[in-house]
Amino acid sequence: MNLRVYAATKNAGKLRELRQILAAFGREVATFESYLGPPEGEVSYRENALLKARALAAQLQDAGIRDAAVIGDDSGIEVQALGGVPGVLSARYGGPDLSWPDRRNLLLREARSASSGVLAARFVCAIAYVDSEGTEFAVQGSVEGQLVDERGEGGFSYDPIFWYPPLQRTFAELSEKEKNAVSHRAMAVRSLIRLRPSLKK
Repeated sequence: MNLRVYAATKNAGKLRELRQILAAFGREVATFESYLGPPEGEVSYRENALLKARALAAQLQDAGIRDAAVIGDDSGIEVQALGGVPGVLSARYGGPDLSWPDRRNLLLREARSASSGVLAARFVCAIAYVDSEGTEFAVQGSVEGQLVDERGEGGFSYDPIFWYPPLQRTFAELSEKEKNAVSHRAMAVRSLIRLRPSLKK
């Protein structure tokens, strides 16, 4: 069995996490240097993940790489006080030119303007899988938490402001091993493995 799966991402943080999570199931995650991501929609994590996976699968076929399985990942943070915003627009929140510290500060300001209580939030991740024969499906995972002032040096995106109550730390304060055991991405991968046990070595 080919234990390699290609990831449709150029996000270094996502790629690092996918490699570590899937390594536990005996899978090697590869990248395609020439991958061009498709325009993303504004409604569905699942559809965005499928768009990415399909795009990479087609590009691999065009490059003569025929026996390849592909995964696409789309994720975001949803804040209860903001009605689920920013959701699928998380990476574009506040505009494409905003820095990540500024994007996190903007989200905190807007959430606190909408609520004076605990700022409940959740991370969501959809993972789409396309095999070499074109069979495809998508799964989703999530993790509940709340927004707090920035803490920690690890992680990426909204990790420094996402407080995870069971461990009493933000995702940015967790070790990679700790985060990859409880994150939305880990939950999605586990759902993927349950649906396709053959993905496990």
